[in-house]
Amino acid sequence: EYFLVDEAMFHARPDLVLCGRTLTGHAPAKGQQLEDHYFGSIPERSYNFMIDFETECHKLGIPVRTRHNEVAPGQFECAPMFEECNLAVDHNTLLMDVMEKIARKHHLRVLFHEKPFAGVNGSGKHNNWSMGTDTGKNLLSPGKTPRTNLQFLTFFINTIKAVHEGADLLRASIASASNDHRLGANEAPPAIISVFIGGALRHVLEEIENRVDGKAFDELEKADLKLDIHNKIPDLMLDNTDRNRTSPFAFTGNKFEFRAVGSTANCARPMTVLNCIVANQLKAFRTEVDAMIKGGEKKDSAILIVLRRYISECKAILFEGDNYSDEWHAEAARRGLNNIKTTPEALEMYLTEKAHNIFVDNKIFSERELHARVEIEMEEYAKKIQIEARVLSELVYNFILPAAVTYQNELLDNIAKLKSAGVGESAYAAQLTMVMQMSEYLNNMRNSLEAMIEERKKANAIEDAGERAKAYCTSVKPHFDVIRKYADYIERYAPDSVWPLPKYRELLFVR
Repeated sequence: EYFLVDEAMFHARPDLVLCGRTLTGHAPAKGQQLEDHYFGSIPERSYNFMIDFETECHKLGIPVRTRHNEVAPGQFECAPMFEECNLAVDHNTLLMDVMEKIARKHHLRVLFHEKPFAGVNGSGKHNNWSMGTDTGKNLLSPGKTPRTNLQFLTFFINTIKAVHEGADLLRASIASASNDHRLGANEAPPAIISVFIGGALRHVLEEIENRVDGKAFDELEKADLKLDIHNKIPDLMLDNTDRNRTSPFAFTGNKFEFRAVGSTANCARPMTVLNCIVANQLKAFRTEVDAMIKGGEKKDSAILIVLRRYISECKAILFEGDNYSDEWHAEAARRGLNNIKTTPEALEMYLTEKAHNIFVDNKIFSERELHARVEIEMEEYAKKIQIEARVLSELVYNFILPAAVTYQNELLDNIAKLKSAGVGESAYAAQLTMVMQMSEYLNNMRNSLEAMIEERKKANAIEDAGERAKAYCTSVKPHFDVIRKYADYIERYAPDSVWPLPKYRELLFVR
């Protein structure tokens, strides 16, 4: 998902140029409330851009397939055909570069930031993931016989188990300063990792849990169970497993869709983590099943017994309801699921014993590499918030404050002229009220800005990258919303003739 904005207006907004998002901006009267942009007719200028970048992508072997309007005004989506993971990640990164270059030829700019505009939907990347054999067989596609469906359930349940055990690492894999704005913002999954599988498959898992008691059972019981499961799975269709678009990790017929990845992200990081936790889980599963077979259990029975235990152990992460709701946050806490809301907190998950067991023991990363990655990403986070803080200061002092003072002077000049004309105070009471309101907004905005600058100085003095990132997150960043509130008040009341920045109604609707 991405936004397109006019190039001239892009260059007139220092925050878009330097941060990729608007740091101030009053909401327009019309946003996305009519839902008239989603899947509507693509504006001609945007359509021409899409045709050109798709053509260039096909020349490079990038299999771009779909295009459409997204929910927010000025927001669009493109999607490729599936490929092997390494190639798909490379193509995704190259695709972003192609889009930026082609957009300039159309005097447009592409915004990949997860939340470039407040008050409308943000952007993400839906990573559709599955497993296959070297002959092309999809291991997450339900089979046509009881045996192949047991194979499907084996990989399906092990993936759920892996996500349950590695949820914090998955959260860390999507952590960034920009994605923090999107996660949980009522158009994207929350920072709580859960799995949606749909009612049909939930009933299948319940069948296994209820009928496999952890003890050996005879061949007739095993055959009956496999046949009953097989009879339920053929009813599985793509449309009855894809009804929950609020889920961060949803099964959609023959694949899982990791929906919490940010639109600026390099997909290599979340895909590396997902592949690692699933591989680690499959190794553990193989070890447990082999031990049971060695103890005299039949292979299919051993598989079902282990799968049954996995179902019981990871039920907490299965959720079919609305992930956007406050009720889910409370329910997730009762289930013991973590809600890691900020990037510094999420990145620390890479330094846990669990992360060591998965990445170091499996020789994916060394201990030193893990620590280096965390330090680099902590430093990047702090620098991005630092840049936004500096740009916000420039916006206030170079654009917003002068515009407010100009408007105040116009009001005061009008008041003085009315007074000199001998009219009563009631004739300029509204103007006087606006002057006082502007003064209040300016003072509050400046006080918050100076407080932010002081906190920034304190954060800059911290040597440790992790602690500096936390300071920027907890002490500097909270001032952004307060400063923005008063800046947006000023924008709301100041006339267009004195306002120097393109407004949301122009950025989102000028096509």
